[in-house]
Amino acid sequence: MNDTAVNDTAKPSYLADTDTGLPLPQRPVFERVEDERRHRKQRLAAALRLFGEFGYSEGVSGHLSVRDPEYPDRFWVNPFGKAFERLRVADLICVDAAGRVVAGEGLVNPSAFVIHYHIHDQRPDAEAAAHGHTVYARALGALGRLLEPIDQESAAFWEDQVLYSEYDGPAVDFEMGRRIARHLGDKRALLMAHHGLVTVGGSIDEAAHWFFTYEQAARVQLVASAAGEVKPMSPEQAKLARDGFGDPHLGWFSFQLLWDQIVADQPDFLEE
Repeated sequence: MNDTAVNDTAKPSYLADTDTGLPLPQRPVFERVEDERRHRKQRLAAALRLFGEFGYSEGVSGHLSVRDPEYPDRFWVNPFGKAFERLRVADLICVDAAGRVVAGEGLVNPSAFVIHYHIHDQRPDAEAAAHGHTVYARALGALGRLLEPIDQESAAFWEDQVLYSEYDGPAVDFEMGRRIARHLGDKRALLMAHHGLVTVGGSIDEAAHWFFTYEQAARVQLVASAAGEVKPMSPEQAKLARDGFGDPHLGWFSFQLLWDQIVADQPDFLEE
């Protein structure tokens, strides 16, 4: 084989050795469980503040959770009746498998318990889950539609989302939470008709990023549909886009930019 052939097949120098070719840093690794717990709680509080920043508040609705690194049957979540815009690390509560608050001060939202408990229980890979009643996801759910791969961001959910069309009232029943988690299955997004959106990820960073991306993609799809006929990607194109924009590591890293923003703008959320 000559030198020209070798150079033709070599990876270009500007591409990093990652699945996406992007120069992405690695996730942090912790030697002490206390440090990992603090890290997860800080990221959870940041995601909640970002929900507030993006206008995702809807009364007492909406909750985000992250699994405790020491006790896998427990998760940290925002307390009932506390505005996203005011959430601090100190406000977070830890809930066990019986729905009891075992750390922190505050009450658990029954919907938060029945939904997040079953997701964490049925999805060992789901370190975190995000749920909200946002405008564009609710509008898309009212139409009974999922995201179509009309651009790269929406393609991140191609064949990785599911519509939950059942509705039996607010999700406060334990068995209802089980059905919701079962319907989610191994997908990263569950759009609930007449209700809202759930996204999951291998970190709270990733789960929050998927939520933000889904909501914006729903907005784009609704705007495009109102303007004319939407022309989605072919399955081959959608897969190529999903492999890039749906990469979990990229999802994690994308949140780091928002982390830097919220730390600079609202550092008080780090109070413990």
